[in-house]
Amino acid sequence: MKARTKNILKNVGIAVGALAGAVAVAFMIALFYYDRQVAAQFEGRRWTLPAKVYATPLELYAGLAFTTDELVAELDRLQYREVSELTRPGTWRRRRGRFEIAVREARFADEVRPAQVIALTLERGAIASLRDARGNDVPIFRLDPLLIGSIFPIHGEDRIVLTPEQVPQMLPAAIKAVEDRKFDAHHGLDFEAIARALWVNLRAGRVEQGGSTLTQQLVKSYFLDGRRTLGRKIEEAFMALALEARYDKRDLMTAYINEIYLGQQGDRAIHGFGLASQFWFAKPLDELDTAELALLVAIVRGPPYYDPRRNPERARKRRDLVLRILAQQQLISAEEAQRATAQPLGVAARPSGGYYPAYLDFVRRTLRRDYKEEDLTESGLSVFTSFDPRAQVATEQALESEIGRLDKRKKQDEGLPGLEGASIVTLPQSGEVIAMVGGRNVSFDGLNRALASPRPIGSLVKPFVYLAAIETSRWNATSVLDDTPIEVPLSRNNVWRPQNFSRNFNGPVSMVRALSESLNLATVHLGLDVGVPKVAQMFTRFGLESEPRPLPSLLLGAVDLPPIDVAQLYNGLANGGFHVPLRAVRAVVNEKGERIGAYPVKVEPVAAPDAVYQLDRMLTYVIARGTGRAAAARLPRGLIVAGKTGSSSDLRDGWFAGFSGTHLAVVWIGYDDNRPTGVTGSSGSLIVWQKIMSALDTSSWQPPMPESLEDLPIDYASGLRVTTGCSQDEVIVAVPRGTAPPFLAGCAPPSGIVDWLRGIIQ
Repeated sequence: MKARTKNILKNVGIAVGALAGAVAVAFMIALFYYDRQVAAQFEGRRWTLPAKVYATPLELYAGLAFTTDELVAELDRLQYREVSELTRPGTWRRRRGRFEIAVREARFADEVRPAQVIALTLERGAIASLRDARGNDVPIFRLDPLLIGSIFPIHGEDRIVLTPEQVPQMLPAAIKAVEDRKFDAHHGLDFEAIARALWVNLRAGRVEQGGSTLTQQLVKSYFLDGRRTLGRKIEEAFMALALEARYDKRDLMTAYINEIYLGQQGDRAIHGFGLASQFWFAKPLDELDTAELALLVAIVRGPPYYDPRRNPERARKRRDLVLRILAQQQLISAEEAQRATAQPLGVAARPSGGYYPAYLDFVRRTLRRDYKEEDLTESGLSVFTSFDPRAQVATEQALESEIGRLDKRKKQDEGLPGLEGASIVTLPQSGEVIAMVGGRNVSFDGLNRALASPRPIGSLVKPFVYLAAIETSRWNATSVLDDTPIEVPLSRNNVWRPQNFSRNFNGPVSMVRALSESLNLATVHLGLDVGVPKVAQMFTRFGLESEPRPLPSLLLGAVDLPPIDVAQLYNGLANGGFHVPLRAVRAVVNEKGERIGAYPVKVEPVAAPDAVYQLDRMLTYVIARGTGRAAAARLPRGLIVAGKTGSSSDLRDGWFAGFSGTHLAVVWIGYDDNRPTGVTGSSGSLIVWQKIMSALDTSSWQPPMPESLEDLPIDYASGLRVTTGCSQDEVIVAVPRGTAPPFLAGCAPPSGIVDWLRGIIQ
């Protein structure tokens, strides 16, 4: 019996030993497998680094027209704080009209500027002096380029990666005190914490407590998905052990600080404390105080649950708990904890720099021509653009307010979507896009109507009909057009009968009047005489990739284009007849600070300058007395602008495209489902355009007149020549020298003076 028992025990021992050996072998194999997997993903570039996109920095110099309110607004946009003493970068103070600004270190396309102090004085609405800390005059100084967003990968992760030296000393200590006090001692797993959490959860009958170490949290965030299964927990444990075996604690803490999930903005996932500081407080991590750092540590436990913008009371309670723990662990004093607890959350109303999905979409499309997708989403590029935050704010506010007003006026049917809109602002000479709005919800990262919503452009096509006519030298602003009914056979049983918007016709009219008042019948007569194919060719000459079908209906805008294409076409009119491809990107810099991409201006003449000048002069009368006159009284006094209204059939789309001497803006308003809006281009989009132009620091359209042209006073209605002051309907147009029409009856000077005047002019 004893021998039998002995044999059984021996066999059991052998089996247990074999099983233990097998488990040990399996454990080592699994550990080796996960070690290789961890090393493959964690070595080298440990994070995908989305390209950071920056706005054009504001340049300051003595003499710049700049008010105190504008300076304060700009500093607020950059999240600089007013203080009594300049103790750190990111602050400013004002003393008797003198502003002292402690600027942060900033990277530009051509240099890295160190943190420093500058001082400027403002007098009579302009910068009177600009000096450095030593009192030396500074010719020009660039404020920080505003971070306007990132080009993150499809899974949406965005982060700012920090080195250990860039992390405040308090942060790692606070994270360990709150999330994993044994971090420095364990090897990836805290078995005591796991057992404690298991006991609490069993007693509660649900998951109330977790036993994960910081290393396990890092594994879950970096390597695994969100599934909660036994297999996932085993994988997590092996990976945590592998990470601890391969890397030191400092590396793991830095990885945790850069990786952990801390918030959400639409499709954009906020990872790491560096970006979270910008997202929640709109300032760099090293500028946070104790209370702000404590709130970030509090959010770690559950970003949606402790979201300080949506759940401020819940977030505050958690922050205060963190502060008590820090005091208990003697990381801060009880007095400091008490002061921090008394502070408000201090969360910024908006993330630093805001978020501009429409413009970022345009930047991404531009860069895709030269870079692979992984370069944009993983390589840590810095992209410097022509984006102007001031123009963007003006564009957003103008579009949102006008669409809201129109919706209220129309008493929108419940359940139907409201009006939508899009707008683009450019600098015509360089083709740089400085602002873009893709919809009334400006922060929505969805359909970008500015780029991807082709709509019929209506009468916006007419300037190209008139330009084609002017180029033949047979027509000019004084030419008489026929604004009478016309029938155009399209096929055997199909006849096109266009009409004016008013359903009336005016008979003989001057070209300048026909364009200014957007007369359809006069335009059709002219376009058919010029030839529809010539008009269609205008579109490709001015930058459209494909030529529209040369059908007669093209003469009245039967072509669908997104606002970006309209802006490209009108950009050529605004700059005097040159095709300059619209662009957003000025330069690209790699992670090492090396400039790897530049986007110079490309200019190609596409129309004779004298022909474009004649057309543009007529387009100024669209604003002065034509379909755009509703904006004339609201624009800044003396500002000369040119533009054109556009409305599609049944008023489904309202457009306005127009320019000053330095800016071009295009506005579209309509419904996504193509319902009639009941709003014309002049009663909707024009108002948005006028508000944008009024808010910009823009100048009048006043290019030098080509020598081949001369100014000529004419009668607006008939196109006949007049002497100055003779006609109550007088306008001054530009025409080729020697092509003046006859005088209006009763408006001719004495015959001898005519030859004398002509000699002086010529």
